[in-house]
Amino acid sequence: MSSDRQQVDFYFDIMCPWAYQSSKWIREVRAQNNLDISWKFFSLEEINRIEGKEHPWEREWSYGWSMLRISAMLRRQSMEDVDRYYEAAGRALHEEGRKPHSPEGSKEILAEIGLDPDIVDMAIADPTTNDEVLADHNAVVDLGGFGVPILVFPDGTTIFGPVVTPGPTGEAAMRLWDLTVGWQEFPHLYEMRRPKTEADQAHIEEQFRPYVEARDWRTISNPAP
Repeated sequence: MSSDRQQVDFYFDIMCPWAYQSSKWIREVRAQNNLDISWKFFSLEEINRIEGKEHPWEREWSYGWSMLRISAMLRRQSMEDVDRYYEAAGRALHEEGRKPHSPEGSKEILAEIGLDPDIVDMAIADPTTNDEVLADHNAVVDLGGFGVPILVFPDGTTIFGPVVTPGPTGEAAMRLWDLTVGWQEFPHLYEMRRPKTEADQAHIEEQFRPYVEARDWRTISNPAP
């Protein structure tokens, strides 16, 4: 294991199944490579908002946005606390088919990981958690962000992805990390994509089945720029 401390900002929305898989992968990288992850916020509800509809912060409770507000309150305590909440809430939604996107669901998650369930009410009562989430969101949108996962490296290199399921583990996790970091050598390499076959679509549907069954919203995907 290298003694040099690497650092990356990982932008996520707990609702996103792709970001969740990449979060599992990046934790594997951290376990092997002394990686320092800063968890930051991106709102699919805001980026995909239809003109004329309310912003997520204008609602009393908004699924993904409110979970990010809880994450913001936890991040004030420590990056480890938001890490643990994201991991547990993501697992509940994307693997167990539970509903952490309700106030009661998030309180259950916090209790399960040994944190105070009242943090949910505290986060929603504090308007500055809206400000904190929006600041992260706008910062990465200004860098060209349009979805998650997004990685931002210390030199400013911004990468959308990796978009992979399931998140690689073990040696495969490090190989994918090396490929991802390698993009920094090519500042004008903007995109490589693998077309999805019918078999790929079937694989994705099976991987995301718990999430699809648990969600209480309709997914909207704007085309990438």
